[in-house]
Amino acid sequence: MAPKRSANPGKTASFYRKNPESYRKKLKRAKAYNAKPSNRKYRSKLAIARKKRGIYGKGGGDLSHTKDGRLVRESPKKNRARNGHGKNGRLK
Repeated sequence: MAPKRSANPGKTASFYRKNPESYRKKLKRAKAYNAKPSNRKYRSKLAIARKKRGIYGKGGGDLSHTKDGRLVRESPKKNRARNGHGKNGRLK
């Protein structure tokens, strides 16, 4: 389930809301990236962890990886903005 639209979007969200054609291109790239076996395995691990915590399918926070490898709950905006992921429209 996707998070609710933020009332206070960041720079990237604001850009894509104003440029729907760019947003469609981004979704196309993301679809190909997320279809890779390594990324499917990664998402599977996170889904299992969310099920164990009872938050799977209920929206809310992301599970964020800490430096020591633990998973902690965190807001999607903070978690997804860290380390410049997707900077300049590129998926890493």
